[in-house]
Amino acid sequence: MTARRPGENARRFSRCYGRAHEVAWRAPGRVNLIGEHTDYNRGLVLPFAISRSVEVAAAGRDDGILELRSRQMSDDRLRIRLDGLEPGTVNGWAAYPAGVAWTLGERRGASLLIDSDLPQGAGLASSAALECAVAACLADLAGAELTRHQIAELAWRAENEFVGMPCGIMDQSAVMLCRRGHALLLDCRNGESVAVPLDPAGLRLLIIDTGVRHELTGGEYAARRRECERAATRLSVRSLREVANPADVEVLEDPVLVRRARHVVSENGRVRQVAELLRCGRLDECGPLLSSSHRSLRDDFEVSWPAADVAFDAAVAAGALGARMTGGGFGGSVLALAQAADADAVIAAVRAAFADAGWPVPAVLDAVPAAGAVRLAR
Repeated sequence: MTARRPGENARRFSRCYGRAHEVAWRAPGRVNLIGEHTDYNRGLVLPFAISRSVEVAAAGRDDGILELRSRQMSDDRLRIRLDGLEPGTVNGWAAYPAGVAWTLGERRGASLLIDSDLPQGAGLASSAALECAVAACLADLAGAELTRHQIAELAWRAENEFVGMPCGIMDQSAVMLCRRGHALLLDCRNGESVAVPLDPAGLRLLIIDTGVRHELTGGEYAARRRECERAATRLSVRSLREVANPADVEVLEDPVLVRRARHVVSENGRVRQVAELLRCGRLDECGPLLSSSHRSLRDDFEVSWPAADVAFDAAVAAGALGARMTGGGFGGSVLALAQAADADAVIAAVRAAFADAGWPVPAVLDAVPAAGAVRLAR
């Protein structure tokens, strides 16, 4: 996908609907620097927003219809009746905006035009970006004065309760709360967050889209969450966040639960270490921690996939300081950290490894820490 000019979607609204839009929001995707599968375990995460985004332009209606048009789904012109809207009544991509309307209790109706240059299924939080942009638009149309934290929570509820994806709140929080040039250190136990400087000067953060699309509403993601909950119960703690030392999980009799819990506990420790390095301006020293995270996700949590492992191995062998899969797993992207002088060689090595495996050439994006969601001028 190619990047598009900010606000372009809002200018097209009148051509699609024959009237001017009333409000428009842009919501970015995110890369999770480190802290995977820790959010629903009440742990620590460290994402940052990226320049690719979802834009939603909207105008109110009074007929109880939510009309959706997406420039990426050119054949779709969906009309959803809000009266009687319930979980399970809308499928596919439309479930995300419909879920937001349901969570907000929207009944009057709205017309939405959606545009995105954010790859779907690439582990970059495209669903959260869509949910947050829609939630912000619908709240503005209703005259509701919601904080960014409230919008994030509404979007998270829509994904959990309407779409049926049992995710944590990391993605929606990153979309709404991130600051340009910073990562967001979010404590998912109490909701507290702090911006941590993320300065890649002399370095490049590369998003390697493996081309393998994930669908986290499938059973594997939910299975991992249940395994973590069982491990916490058997350790007599409310959540795995309360376990301080990875060695403490070895008392579990089930080896699967040992591996799952060991990843979560060790990952929380890695988040703390990376955040401290960033505060000291030492991003270049974070590479080994990123690589350790990937190995833990691959071996203990078992959510990696073959293309991610090939990208990881090729990037590190070609001189990357570190790399890791990013997102919930089972498909999506790999994040690689490299010296700027080495980045092109890393990209070439990954693409050569994919060619050797008979896979399509992976797209590579530079990940530059961007700002969170923003209301666009009319």
